[in-house]
Amino acid sequence: MKKKIFIALMASVSLFALAACGSGNKQVTAGGSTALQPMVEHASMAYMKQNPDEIIMVQGGGSGVGLAQVAAGSFQIGNSDIFAEEKSGIAVDKIIDHKVAVIGFAPIINKKLKVSNLTQQELIDIFTGKITNWKEVGGQDQKITVIGRTAGSGTRVNFDKYALNGDTEVNGPTQDASGSVVQLVGQTPGAISYVAFSYTNKPGVKAVNVDGVAPNYDNVKTNAWKIWSYEHMYTNKSRKNTIENKFIEYVQNDKKTLEQLGYIRVSEMKVDRDAKGNVEKIK
Repeated sequence: MKKKIFIALMASVSLFALAACGSGNKQVTAGGSTALQPMVEHASMAYMKQNPDEIIMVQGGGSGVGLAQVAAGSFQIGNSDIFAEEKSGIAVDKIIDHKVAVIGFAPIINKKLKVSNLTQQELIDIFTGKITNWKEVGGQDQKITVIGRTAGSGTRVNFDKYALNGDTEVNGPTQDASGSVVQLVGQTPGAISYVAFSYTNKPGVKAVNVDGVAPNYDNVKTNAWKIWSYEHMYTNKSRKNTIENKFIEYVQNDKKTLEQLGYIRVSEMKVDRDAKGNVEKIK
C-alpha cells in the first residue's frame, strides 16, 4: 500500500498527516492548545513511523476549541492547558481527562527593554492598564504595549488566574498562537505578553522574573513559580480502546520528547493542583 505524507499550513495551523489508502477509520484529529501543539506534533510523527497505517492529524486553535470539539465529537483528542471544568459551556460529562505533562508560562518582553524583574503587583498593574510606561518599573522611558491572547486560549486563562489573580486584562492587540505572540513582541518596542516556557528563548524576546523568582522548571515543580498548568489530552467517552488512547499513552511515556521540548513529566511534580487552583504537596 502506497503512503504519502502531506504537510500543509492553514491559517497558521500545522496539520500533519500520514495517509494510507483504506485507512480512513484509523484517522485521529488532535487539536486545541498551541502550548501543547509542539509536543503533539513531534510525537505524532514518531508515532506514525511506528504505526504507518494510523493517521494523527495535529492542529491548534486554542484550548477552548479543543475542549468544545472533542465534546462534540469533531476531534478525537482535545488538547488543553486548562481543566474542562474551567471552561464554561463544555459538556464535562462527555469527555475524559488525560494529564500528559506540566507546562510553565512566563511573561515575556521585547529584548531591548532594560527590565529583568517585576513584582506581581507591577505585573497586574501593567496588564490591567494602570502602569503604562516602563520607567514606572525601573526601565527606560518607553510606552508599554500589552499583547494579550484571544478568548478561548488556555494560556490566557492560566496567566490571568495565576499571574494576575483573576484580574481582567486591558483591551489591546491579541494573538491566538504562541509563535505569533513571540513574533509580535519581538517586533514591537515596549511590548509585553506571555507564553509557555518553550517559547521564551526565541529571538527578540526575553522572560522576566516575578517577585525575584525565575521562571524555570525546578521552581514550577515546587510551586515557587505559580504560573503553570497541566497539559491535558481529552477524549470522548463514547470512544473506547481506540487509536487516540493508544497515542495518548505513547505521549505520556515519551520521556525524551517531553524533556527535549521543555515539558515536565507529571510524576516529577512535588505538588498537585486541582481545577479550582488548590495546591497540596504530594506525599
